[in-house]
Amino acid sequence: MADLETAEEVVREEPTATPARARSTAVAAEESEEKVTPTISSDDLETKTEVLVSAPPGVDVESVVFGYDDPVQVTNAGDGTGRLFVVEKPGRVWIVQFGVELPEPFLDIRDVVGDFGQEQGLLSMAFHPDFESNGVFYVDYTDLNGNTVIARYRAEENQADGESGLVLLYIQQPFRNHNGGQIAFGPDGYLYVGTGDGGSANDPKGNGQNLDTLLGKMLRFDVSDPDVLAIPPENPFVGDTAARDEIWAYGLRNPWRFTFDRETGDLYIADVGQNRLEEVHFVSRAQLDGPALNFGWNTLEGSECFGRGECDRTGLEEPVAEYGHDQGCSITGGFVYRGQERPGLNGVYLYADWCSGIIWGLIPNGAGGWLSGIVGKAEIGISSFGEDEAAEMYVTGMFTGALYEVVVAKAG
Repeated sequence: MADLETAEEVVREEPTATPARARSTAVAAEESEEKVTPTISSDDLETKTEVLVSAPPGVDVESVVFGYDDPVQVTNAGDGTGRLFVVEKPGRVWIVQFGVELPEPFLDIRDVVGDFGQEQGLLSMAFHPDFESNGVFYVDYTDLNGNTVIARYRAEENQADGESGLVLLYIQQPFRNHNGGQIAFGPDGYLYVGTGDGGSANDPKGNGQNLDTLLGKMLRFDVSDPDVLAIPPENPFVGDTAARDEIWAYGLRNPWRFTFDRETGDLYIADVGQNRLEEVHFVSRAQLDGPALNFGWNTLEGSECFGRGECDRTGLEEPVAEYGHDQGCSITGGFVYRGQERPGLNGVYLYADWCSGIIWGLIPNGAGGWLSGIVGKAEIGISSFGEDEAAEMYVTGMFTGALYEVVVAKAG
């Protein structure tokens, strides 16, 4: 999300079991956004390499359910139930199943969540790989003092036990912004945690490059015991007294959504920029167990030296895609499409800007480089992308308080 406060507030309506598509029709006349039906051509693309692959089709979004209070994530449990879980920043999680929103929240922890700033609150959830049998899931939120908490909860059927929370990790935050907040399981079965640099602006405490703090990092944990965040032996700094064992990668400013390609295991990280550039990083599956990666902040912002004309780029991972603030203000990372309903999008990583609503598609160019271009626009405050169990893609709209499905744009 952007490093700013939004003046727009969304008031949640009382949930009912109204079919999602019917509800969308009822409110369609009230939507003010202009539908964009873009296509992408080689003339529109921003790329460091020549175009060697076919461009993906344009995309649009179709409303599914309205009435959420600052939705920031949509995800699934991978348990075969077909449920979608919509996370609200103030501290609730709702279920949408087979196009119907259930009347009671799955989880309500508003009493422990501090939602005082734009970048604070309940920021994400992740289901244990054995959730179907053990009912365990994890949440990342800022507490009433503004500090980051990773906690374990348990659930049965459509109801989580709000009293089952067990705090597993606590990170003190020096400022109210740049909390990161994404947690997700990788193809190695480990839990990855993205943390921001702690906030203010320009990383005044130098946390991005400081290996003695958990801020500005990607952390990795083994949850074979669901009640413990254990250190995987493959973590690159295990045994290094000059660095924290929890760290998997560093040099991040505020990673707002990272995802693993469900087909390849590759990792995509969207990192929110400071004054000029928003960026996307790519990590292959083979690199997950390699040396620590340094994504550059605050030596670099995107591919540019930050605050200086020249800098030492040795050992720094530069982004595979970036865009300037003439096209937006805050990146929202997405997913690689692996569904069946929109084959033209197969293998395309979609990401967006929270402010402008521009949606980009990113694909390998076939020659070791990358091709990125605008494929759509949805001025809904895209706060997160997500997948259902069939790998169809969704987004949450913070400006509209709604859940949307990503679709191929209609021609004309």
